Amino acid sequence: MKELELKYGCNPNQKPSRIYMEEGELPIKVLSGKPGYINFLDAFNGWQLVSELKKATGLPAATSFKHVSPAGAAVGLPLSEVERKIYWCDDLDMEFTPLANAYARARGADRMSSFGDFISLSDVCDVATAKLIKREVSDGVIAPGYEPEALEILKAKKNGNYAVIEIDPNYVPKQLERKEVFGITFEQGRNELVIDDEFFANIVTDNKELTEQAKIDLAIAMITLKYTQSNSVCYVKDGQAIGIGAGQQSRIHCTRLAGQKADNWWLRQSPKVLGLDFVDGIKRADRDNAIDLYIGDEFEDVIGDDVWAKTFKTRPSEFTRAEKRAWLDQLKGVSLGSDAFFPFGDNIERAHKTGVEFVAQPGGSVRDDNVIETCNKYNMVMSFTGLRLFHH
Repeated sequence: MKELELKYGCNPNQKPSRIYMEEGELPIKVLSGKPGYINFLDAFNGWQLVSELKKATGLPAATSFKHVSPAGAAVGLPLSEVERKIYWCDDLDMEFTPLANAYARARGADRMSSFGDFISLSDVCDVATAKLIKREVSDGVIAPGYEPEALEILKAKKNGNYAVIEIDPNYVPKQLERKEVFGITFEQGRNELVIDDEFFANIVTDNKELTEQAKIDLAIAMITLKYTQSNSVCYVKDGQAIGIGAGQQSRIHCTRLAGQKADNWWLRQSPKVLGLDFVDGIKRADRDNAIDLYIGDEFEDVIGDDVWAKTFKTRPSEFTRAEKRAWLDQLKGVSLGSDAFFPFGDNIERAHKTGVEFVAQPGGSVRDDNVIETCNKYNMVMSFTGLRLFHH
């Protein structure tokens, strides 16, 4: 198959639309559904991301994409009991495979952003992973293959309209890539940069104790950023992205956005949130929305006198600013990556509030000294990679 006609482009008025190969055949098979233009953008970017995570860590990887940026990315480390609860999969009586763990973590880190996502899996989709995908609102999935039972589970989703794509894992694209904007063709070499332990060797802070887990987490951060619309910043802990800030014009806004998402991930694990008593039969998305409101500044929208009974059996008490700060102060060992240099130390000040202890960024700002000084103030370890990772 050299080309595949699509229903429309980014928007319904943008027709005709297709994906095609100038030479050779498309490296994909559509096994179910009718993926669209944006679905394929998410799928191909996500596939590159999880493939690189697998190579870098040796672990199965998954990512949850929305609008051509990852909402979450993770490798297949075991889930804790609390993580199973906050990812709404603690009720499943099954063995969680490494790939299922990776998807649960990628989908669960930022559930608000992942709603209606496109999934990429580094390994053949197994039954356990398919059962997790079945429960979530999602547009489709791309993987190098599917176990027969897993494929049947996925093909039944959305009344048979769920997009299931199989990609040839041996496909290698051309070294030059092109795209058109306003009728003008842009051409550049592919970003084939390999991110491994040596990528973080240039440590510029007083503290130079970069742990093995931090090396893995920083690699996850930087590989994730490689496929995130810039400017972008990524917080990672224990093998999963917990906060991604994408497409912001200002670096500090990236850091704040991603930091707030990471804060929310941690706040969802607090006793106050775990103890919320939801009404019977509430939908998963409604629980996610309620929690997002409850831990934010608009908490009255969900626990106010006239609304709380729609969501909860018993009215929750306010999660006060002081209570939230006390819980957030327990978050430690977070790694932070940035796709370009931090121009000011304010980014590090913000990162510190979310438990960041390890930082990787290209360096090269005229205020590098100020950024290093701020890291030293908090005994952080910071690596200058010397390489920018813009993606557009």
